[in-house]
Order: sequence, then C-alpha cells, then structure tokens
Amino acid sequence: MQQFIELIRQPWPWYVAGPLIGLTVPTLLLIGNKSFGISSSLRHICAACFPANISFFKYDWKKEIWNLVFVLGVFFGGMIATNFMENPNAFQLSANTMADLRALGIQDFSGLMPADLFSMEALFSLKGFIFFVLGGFMVGFGTRYAGGCTSGHAIMGLSNLQVPSLIATCCFMVGGFTMTHLLMPFIFKLF
Repeated sequence: MQQFIELIRQPWPWYVAGPLIGLTVPTLLLIGNKSFGISSSLRHICAACFPANISFFKYDWKKEIWNLVFVLGVFFGGMIATNFMENPNAFQLSANTMADLRALGIQDFSGLMPADLFSMEALFSLKGFIFFVLGGFMVGFGTRYAGGCTSGHAIMGLSNLQVPSLIATCCFMVGGFTMTHLLMPFIFKLF
C-alpha cells in the first residue's frame, strides 16, 4: 500500500498521463455514447438548481448526472491530493520560464502558483480584477460561444474528427499565445 501511495504522489510523465486521459474518450463512447467535457456540467447544475422558464435549461438534466458525478470526483480528488498527497519534491519550473516571469515582476515561485498573482492582495488589485474578473468573463463567454471548453473540444471533439473542434482548438491556442506573448506583458507594464 505504501508503494502505491508513493507512486501516486509523484508527478506522472506525459506519456503515462496523456494516454490515460485519452482513453477516457473511447471508454465514454463505449459505455453509453457519452461526450466528455467539463463546462457542460455548469449547464446541468443550473438546470437542476434553477428550473426557470428558459429554453436553454429545459431538458432532462438527469440523463447527464454522470457528468456531475465526474466533476465532483475531479473536485474531491483535487482536494484529497492537495491535502493528503502533496508531492514532497519542490515544484519544478524551467529556468527560461522563471526568467520570463521575473521580467514581468513575478518573483515568488515557492508554491504551485506564483503568490504575486494568486494571493488575496493581488486578487483585490486592478491587476487582479483584469486577470480574474475580466479573464473569467472572457473564458466563460468563449466557452459558451465555442460550444464547449478546451477539454471538450481538444480531447473529445478532435478524437471524433470534428472540424468545429479543430477550429475551436486552434482558436484556443492562438488566444493563449496572444495572451502570453502580447497582452500579458502589456498588462503587467500598466502596474
């Protein structure tokens, strides 16, 4: 049992974790023609908890209860891993990435997320407002506009050879590169 705990406490290489994630797609298709995606669970929660007279929420959400159970498993799995299975090794970040982030003013790399961005002080600043409120709105709007999130399109949609998912995934990538290389340095220079 101790060896199993040590095994799951360590970061898994991409060639192990990637195929395990990839195998969820055929598994879901084989066990009931289910579609993988995280953002659709918010629709199911709204339909279950706020039964309004809105056509978008008028459907049998109970048929999608497996998706809510999956998202709960992701949440509780993350909580268990964070509180009981912390990796004993220091978080590893490439020297080039650290140099790029230091050039933007991020100095604290002691945790999983830089405290310069993810602290209560940073949250209630203008920079925090831009990153979390406006950024969260843009992610939510983009997810709804694209008809799904990155996991739904990039994992499930591409494996089903769906052209809209290919277009959405390309747009996700272009948006990420644009934010990282153009907008984020500009936003950091404002403050």
